[in-house]
Amino acid sequence: MSLYHPVKIGSLSLDGNLFLAPVAGYSDRAFRSICAECGADFAYTEMVSSEALTRNNEKTELLMARAPNEKAYAVQIFGGNPETMANAARIVLEKTTAECIDINGGCPVPKIIKSNAGSALTRDPEHLFKIVSAVVRAVDGRVPVTVKFRLGWDAEHITWKECAEAAIKAGAAAITMHGRTRAQGYEGKSDWAALAELVKFVGEKTSGSGQKIPVFGSGDAFTPEDAKRMLEETGVDAVMFARGAMGNPFLFTKTKELLTKGTVTEIPVEKRIQAGFRELNLLVQDHGELSACREARKRFCAYSKGLEGGAALRKEIVSAESVGDYKKIFSEKISQFF
Repeated sequence: MSLYHPVKIGSLSLDGNLFLAPVAGYSDRAFRSICAECGADFAYTEMVSSEALTRNNEKTELLMARAPNEKAYAVQIFGGNPETMANAARIVLEKTTAECIDINGGCPVPKIIKSNAGSALTRDPEHLFKIVSAVVRAVDGRVPVTVKFRLGWDAEHITWKECAEAAIKAGAAAITMHGRTRAQGYEGKSDWAALAELVKFVGEKTSGSGQKIPVFGSGDAFTPEDAKRMLEETGVDAVMFARGAMGNPFLFTKTKELLTKGTVTEIPVEKRIQAGFRELNLLVQDHGELSACREARKRFCAYSKGLEGGAALRKEIVSAESVGDYKKIFSEKISQFF
């Protein structure tokens, strides 16, 4: 089989296996739209609080909004209470057209862990089982339910095997693992050897069941070459890009080219900045100009990485408050665009 290939998640069929991860504060519909345009086969919303959803928090609706060019997408929810998570899943299906619901078992942020959610679930696979089971029952086969978790809590508590077994037993249709522990955060290296072990473990657990449960890999996929190595070395069914795609949605374009043609074509500076402005325009539609332009500061800082004079550009970007400000900042770089 080619390294770039279709993927099935339960009843959901996807054309390819290059995914955008659920990145907190980043993978809103504006960014997901640009990634879809650049070749992402599937994307996840940033994590949505089950508590906020069940309290009818207005902000959650925008977090879950579908990008108009997304063929398929998943809404990721987090929480520590099985009943609340089940109710949240029902609300997701009522308020969106998402093709999948993902459960966050990986976020290492303290305020998430305090609510017995995110990486806290790696400490208690039995509780993870209860949450996944509750969500699977709540959606009642309407969409597949998937789970994303980490290696474990820390180096002394590696629990990915128990978490995978709990997720499979509870009815998860796919598993994603980030190859770091909660204690590592985003430091150190992602353990791809453990990813390979997970692929083998899930294959053995589900052999003879009639349905293959795919495994997706996350962690340290920053370049097309990284993605190719992950697929080759671990056997995962799909690669999930996170930080590597920030300011670089063409990572999907280049990875697909590498996997299918064996070549990588560099993207001109102008195209990168143009993508940034398309993202900015989408942000303006959702948030209004001032809020969008403030949010876009970190995004244009990412888009400007590697550009000649990028450091000087970033000094100006961090105070931009209007679309006009951004046009002025970048006018010398891509004057023909304006």
